[in-house]
Amino acid sequence: MARKLSYSKAINEALHQEMEQDESVFILGEDVAKMGGDFGITQGIWDKWPERAKDTPLSEAAILGLSAGAAVCGLRPVAEMMFADFIGVGFDQIVNNAAKLNFMYQGKASASMVVRAPTGAGLSTAYHHSQSIEPWLMNVPGLVIIAPTTPYEAKGMLISAIRDNNPVIYLEHKLLYNKKGEVPEEPYEVELYKAEIEREGEDITLVASMKMLDLAHRAAETMEKEGVSVEIIDPRTLFPIDKHTIKESVAKTNRLVIVQEGPKFMGAAAEISAFISEELFEYLESPIKRVTSLDAQVAFAPELENYILPRTEHVVAACREVMDF
Repeated sequence: MARKLSYSKAINEALHQEMEQDESVFILGEDVAKMGGDFGITQGIWDKWPERAKDTPLSEAAILGLSAGAAVCGLRPVAEMMFADFIGVGFDQIVNNAAKLNFMYQGKASASMVVRAPTGAGLSTAYHHSQSIEPWLMNVPGLVIIAPTTPYEAKGMLISAIRDNNPVIYLEHKLLYNKKGEVPEEPYEVELYKAEIEREGEDITLVASMKMLDLAHRAAETMEKEGVSVEIIDPRTLFPIDKHTIKESVAKTNRLVIVQEGPKFMGAAAEISAFISEELFEYLESPIKRVTSLDAQVAFAPELENYILPRTEHVVAACREVMDF
């Protein structure tokens, strides 16, 4: 029987294995050393490598600035944001320092760093701990933004991110931490910048990532009962996104539905919709549909939080609309 790990344990194993094989890798962040992180992701690392697991002050600007500086000096830091929302506190260090180093120094210096960022809503952690922050950063050339969905991807993409020479924002949806799946014991890489065709289909292309992939699969199963074949694509890397795989799918199905957690305005779904409209308009048999959160704050109250988030029935409704157009 294949070995199964949770999403969180897969990330932890990737960190252990990369620190074992590369002495330049170290972790830093708030409570990541002795405590093992707010979500327990860095457990056991301080016990093995106390000099390479650094608890920091409550200063995201310091964490990210230190990471960029260490990366320029040849180290490979893996920084943890306790919540992705707190990236805003250290925004300047990411967008005006780390993201620009390679370009400014003509490839002779770069910030080979990873910023792990627990993201997303669904746990009633309220306004400052529940946002989907990827649109904040997708307009910054030089950054790489990845969003693993399965435990297999979580381990392989983190290893790839640590070995990559670019500054990588590694998004971890909090509702995926307990999700289990098959994970090889040995170290392996999952290719960055390449989307995954999760399910093949003929009638609709459905693009979704992270927690939204669950909604996509449930919607596809519902549509299958209605005689509609849905192809599901997980971008994996949100920026720079794999346009080719999405375009090939839409050219085949002629219909596109995009599911995104987070406000509709200027999100990843908007960009995907735009480049398909610009480059593949003649293939479309119906308007593109975006299923997103409402353009509203994520409230603490579960009823309000659930109200603004996308649900499976919203995805099914969008699929029916593009088929009936």
